[in-house]
Amino acid sequence: MTPIHTETLHGSGMWSKVIGRGKTLRLTDLEGKANVGMLLYNALEKGERYNMPDTLKGQHIFFLTAPFCLHSDMGRLIGSITEDSMGWHDTVCGCSDAALVETKYGCKNYQEAHNDCYRDAQRCFLIELAKWGLGKRDLVPNINWFSKVVSDDAGQLTYVSGASRRGDHVDLRLEMDTLVVLNTCQHPLDPNPQYEPGPVQLDVFPTEAPTSEDPCFLSRPENLRAFQNNEIYHQLRF
Repeated sequence: MTPIHTETLHGSGMWSKVIGRGKTLRLTDLEGKANVGMLLYNALEKGERYNMPDTLKGQHIFFLTAPFCLHSDMGRLIGSITEDSMGWHDTVCGCSDAALVETKYGCKNYQEAHNDCYRDAQRCFLIELAKWGLGKRDLVPNINWFSKVVSDDAGQLTYVSGASRRGDHVDLRLEMDTLVVLNTCQHPLDPNPQYEPGPVQLDVFPTEAPTSEDPCFLSRPENLRAFQNNEIYHQLRF
């Protein structure tokens, strides 16, 4: 498919756009060291957003990959993962804040370093959310694409270095008009002592409308029920 939009987001960058229902956002790790923090909101009713607990418990999962779905806090689907070359994306570790970045990497502010300053993911999220009338109260647990975190028997979380390779990609089909908010700051558990977040490529493709037989919806009964809720929502609204 030919993308209708393409751009590159540099390391520690931030981005937000509304992507329409039925389009697919492809994220590609360009150097094998990317982490993409993502928040998702219903573009028409921003009180509805990606819900990590419902996404995980409804599908009996700890991490994301194809053909799983992203559930909202209203019992609907925000997105479906239709393709994934990596196979494991973190859902539970959240994002870095200013204190963590300064402790791990030191301080390099914009006045001194301009675009090479050290940014933290929480601040990047808040900058983008402010453009849409949202703020700190609208922060929820985010997805970390291209980052693998595993748990041992004691519940200790460990970041797996090198899990994403150059060229790995993940495709997210949007199931409603969605405000997508991204940053490319390093994962909060990344053991790399250097501040060197990696770039990603963003591509948006048109997508054929899915049916109830779509593999993403059939992967778990909860997904099909949520898809049916989407259909009712759009029939009544539009």
